[in-house]
Amino acid sequence: MNIMTKFDELEVGYNVPASVGMDEADIQTPCLVVDLDALERNITKMGDFAKQMGVRHRVHGKMHKSVDVALLQEKLGNSCGVCCQKVSEAESFARGGIKDVLVSNQVRDPAKIDRLARLPNLGARTICCVDDISNVAELSAAAVKHGTQIECLVEIDCGAGRCGVTTTPDVVAIAKAIDAAEGLKYAGIQAYQGAMQHIDDYSERKAKIDVAVAMVKDAVEALKSEGLECDIVGGGGTGSYYFEGNSGVFNELQCGSYAFMDADYGRILDKDGNRIDQGEWENALFILTSVMSHAKVDKAICDAGLKAQSVDSGLPVVFGRDDVEYVKCSDEHGVIMDPEGHLKVNDKLKLVPGHCDPTCNVHDWYVGVRNGKVEKLWPITARGLAY
Repeated sequence: MNIMTKFDELEVGYNVPASVGMDEADIQTPCLVVDLDALERNITKMGDFAKQMGVRHRVHGKMHKSVDVALLQEKLGNSCGVCCQKVSEAESFARGGIKDVLVSNQVRDPAKIDRLARLPNLGARTICCVDDISNVAELSAAAVKHGTQIECLVEIDCGAGRCGVTTTPDVVAIAKAIDAAEGLKYAGIQAYQGAMQHIDDYSERKAKIDVAVAMVKDAVEALKSEGLECDIVGGGGTGSYYFEGNSGVFNELQCGSYAFMDADYGRILDKDGNRIDQGEWENALFILTSVMSHAKVDKAICDAGLKAQSVDSGLPVVFGRDDVEYVKCSDEHGVIMDPEGHLKVNDKLKLVPGHCDPTCNVHDWYVGVRNGKVEKLWPITARGLAY
């Protein structure tokens, strides 16, 4: 049976790189391939850590944008729900059966607020972040209009330099306004220190997070003195989850990239000075690419260029090989240095993307592979949703 006939069986058109049961060697490129064994081990490991620390793990869905992956994280990693960055992403996860969804961002546009207020009608607990007291009235009016409830976290800027307030009095004032607003429920604090996630040195990351923990602890104690308990004290990422998990202050982690592990995260160091992709986490996501030209003796050209990935955090790394190196890309081409001429036309390579989140966002499918066979085809549910 030829490949195109296999595609016909999917009844979803020709923009599908594989079919279930296909040999891994027959997958069309460029596409995203997931090592299912590695993914499952990563998910289980993070779930076990959260359980051991007595904290919840709310997986960051903006990384993979996939209902199927989120449901797997719920099943194997005991995740309590998802967080995402856009209302459109939240809608996709809620429609896909995720029952607890946090938009870990501010929602200010009136149309988006209206959609957010309708999200509970899809059967999902709906949470968003607030860093401006005037936003409270906007959210309240929409919730009352639709007869729903929006839960709100006060966001603290604990070093990322983006959204969030920076003083405990501001946290308390916003929290009290939420608590008093019709249609809203005060749910706690959002405190993600994004600026330190990719600092290579372990002790430098810890120093940054120590400042964040002190800020959050002060806010939690001030809120408690006002009779406001935090159901959620959320934050933590792949580069810092062990700090928040052991802090005694945070009770909910929000890790994303750990599940797939990209090249940029992989280079940061653990407490023993080892790369975290060499023991702590496994590479589970790859851009599968094919060599389409080797007209230059020392240089192979592959079909994974800029349109197959994001290079904002650096170029991809060729997985499992040190004899060739991906060195440059344009729209449709990737340049791979092959000084010994080991590659030939139609050879396939696995690339570890520099930054998994935006790379996933330019593809339609994950091809899940186990033991050399295609086992899963997962649509990237929220692919391209940015509003």
